[in-house]
Amino acid sequence: MKRLTLATLILSSILTAHSSFAQAAESSQGKQPNIIFILTDDQGYGDLGRHGHPLLRTPHTDRLHDESVRFDNFYVSPSCAPTRAALMTGMHEFRSGVTHTRDPREHLWKDATLLPQILKTAGYKTGHIGKWHLGWDAEYHPHRRGFDWTLQGATHFDPKFVIYDGDKKPQHVKTKGFREDLYFDHAMSFIKDAGDQPFFLYLCTYSPHTPLLAPEKYIAPYRGKVTDEQATYLGMIENVDYNVGRLLDFLDEEKLDQDTIIIFMNDNGVTVGLDVYNAGMRGSKCTIWEGGSRAMSFWRWPGTWKPKKVDNLTAHLDVLPTLCELAGAEIPAELAPELEGFSLTPLLSSEKPISWNDDRQLFQHVARWPSGMAVQHKNKMAGIRQGNYLLARSHPCHDPACNTEVFGMQCNTLRSIERGGKSANYTKKNGQFHWGVSAADKWVLFDTKKDPACKNDLSAEHPELVKAMAASYDQWWDEMYPTMVERGGENQLTSVIEARKKKVLP
Repeated sequence: MKRLTLATLILSSILTAHSSFAQAAESSQGKQPNIIFILTDDQGYGDLGRHGHPLLRTPHTDRLHDESVRFDNFYVSPSCAPTRAALMTGMHEFRSGVTHTRDPREHLWKDATLLPQILKTAGYKTGHIGKWHLGWDAEYHPHRRGFDWTLQGATHFDPKFVIYDGDKKPQHVKTKGFREDLYFDHAMSFIKDAGDQPFFLYLCTYSPHTPLLAPEKYIAPYRGKVTDEQATYLGMIENVDYNVGRLLDFLDEEKLDQDTIIIFMNDNGVTVGLDVYNAGMRGSKCTIWEGGSRAMSFWRWPGTWKPKKVDNLTAHLDVLPTLCELAGAEIPAELAPELEGFSLTPLLSSEKPISWNDDRQLFQHVARWPSGMAVQHKNKMAGIRQGNYLLARSHPCHDPACNTEVFGMQCNTLRSIERGGKSANYTKKNGQFHWGVSAADKWVLFDTKKDPACKNDLSAEHPELVKAMAASYDQWWDEMYPTMVERGGENQLTSVIEARKKKVLP
């Protein structure tokens, strides 16, 4: 889709925002809805009982699934900092200079306008808990990017939190307990403290990202059924589920249920649980395949939205325009032309399947190239989505400058697979499948609705579609590249030693 058309549609959405909001808010007695956005870290789409997982016990997230509008053709970025950048800006991560998960290329362009800043203009109290991964230092800190209240701290047990509250001096808090339990404790305190003011709470767990730790009672049910590492991973997800249940009960007890939107998402494809279950999909985190970026996206607003499954092509880019419309917050006119998402409100409120931006294209790239080597990686680990189709390239570069232990590890992994290796990131023996290498200099095409395992290449059957989608990708890259560079996407990566000291290595 051309940007001019996209900008026009978004501006049209802005013009209708207040009338649409009024209709939605009427079912909530005229109040602006409270918004709780829960984002888990490295949980896969398949890591849920309702999505067929053979072992996981997730009754509370299953309940949230059942009570929500479920976007089942929903995509995020292939790794975590890029996803978070897109969520906060409504723009492709490259447009805000986020092309890695490491310092400084995970720093979100300092002049970007973020979702909490816009929501504050509509009277929202804004809070952030947990993982940020868009720069903690100086002007990049969430407390300087629109969040009134921020809780920072990542140690698994008995963490020391730092709480930023308005203009007050940061408060250092010693705690007892498991990190995610404490996150949800503070989430409920934040909600109570908001009083009658509408709030936006961005609640980001570190679970189930490595390093893997959890209370034993959550791990024990899985020991002996999978490896100890996988058991701990599953236990961390079960703990998140327990806390989702606590939050749902709390909202009911506080009579906030009807006034509160809950959104639940994961930030990228599966990791440690890949060899246990992946919902029939090919690919993990940091791959361009279906399993690299398909995500859960549950939207619950009792009394306003009826639970259903939606199959339209949707993405993290759509979160900002949607929440701004629901909150009655006006998107700044200078920002609208750069947005790449659409408001989901027609899909949320419609009782039947509808046509909605059916010609949209999503551009994806694993990125993570060594600094200064974007051009060499233009067509490496890249993809375009349109409808149910994925046009992809999964191939390493062979530039010697990329052959480094850490900063070239994506291409190193694919080079190992190309040589016949079976082990790769997150899998001991299924690397050929999940990190599959496509033919050099050739796009492959898959209908991911019918073929989530991406086994049946349709490129020979649809040459005109391949040509058109590939041309769109070239146009997108040519437009995006200078902006990405200007906004920090090629900044020199921190050395391994410095990264470990700063604890920015994933």
